[in-house]
Amino acid sequence: MTAVAPMIWGSTYLVTTELLPPGRPLLAATVRALPAGLALVAVTRCLPKGSWWWRSLVLGALNIGAFFALLFVAAYRLPGGVAATLGALQPLLAAALAALLLGQRLTLRTVLTGLAGVAGVSLLVLRAGARLDGVGVLAALGGAVVMATGVVLSKKWASPAPLLATTGWQLVGGGLLLLPLALCVEGVPSESLSGANVLGYAYLAVVGAGLSYPLWFRGVRALPAADVTFLGLLSPVVATALGWIVLGQRLGAVQLVGAAVVLGSLVVAQVRRREPSAEAGTAIQVIHQKIASAPVDNRPRVRVPGRY
Repeated sequence: MTAVAPMIWGSTYLVTTELLPPGRPLLAATVRALPAGLALVAVTRCLPKGSWWWRSLVLGALNIGAFFALLFVAAYRLPGGVAATLGALQPLLAAALAALLLGQRLTLRTVLTGLAGVAGVSLLVLRAGARLDGVGVLAALGGAVVMATGVVLSKKWASPAPLLATTGWQLVGGGLLLLPLALCVEGVPSESLSGANVLGYAYLAVVGAGLSYPLWFRGVRALPAADVTFLGLLSPVVATALGWIVLGQRLGAVQLVGAAVVLGSLVVAQVRRREPSAEAGTAIQVIHQKIASAPVDNRPRVRVPGRY
């Protein structure tokens, strides 16, 4: 179910280019986050308490507000393939932060799988002769860092509140960060919205945020942090597939190989060695304690032929 969220986000590019007015990415990000967050808070009727006021703002800024802002800066200053390739570093960054903040073990397999994911995304979306812009590269790397940090902190700060409530808090926090930024950079929209524009904004708010983010944060609660961010690699795969199916964009052998590498890295990242359950571990400890505390019989043994 967690994988559904990045698959939905993969459709954002198509919706933005085909349905939304051009030149207003921050407005689109604000409309995507703030109304959905307010709706979830209204439905749950649950407000933050104590430290969760500032924690919600921090998580909302990392997972939504700052991430969207950096993402759109990178999108404007870099080719889409370069931005997506740099964004594919999120699993590696999340694994390193999880080892630092959560005490999770950083394995060689995780590192190699993360590098394979970056290579697969580059084959999928990167084009020859892509130009690099310093500010755009820093923005793309910054977006990967804040998103990975947001996922790890969401795992570290386990909220006692219902999932929909904490999701709404973060969407509101991120939306409140984006709103003044959108007004300062893009100004108040003066043009009237068409029916296609309204449909696009509604899709981003209802499906792109109201549906996808509860699934995403549910996965953050249930799965290791690095595993969740690996699923984010599905976004460029879905975006490329929709471009081929809906827009008729060319899909060559290199892109197919890249998609196969990405999907293979996802499978390897999710497959784990079977660990003994907590109940089995407790039973084994009890048996060891009984063996250790059993009285020792030092009487000489008499071997009976034919009996063992």
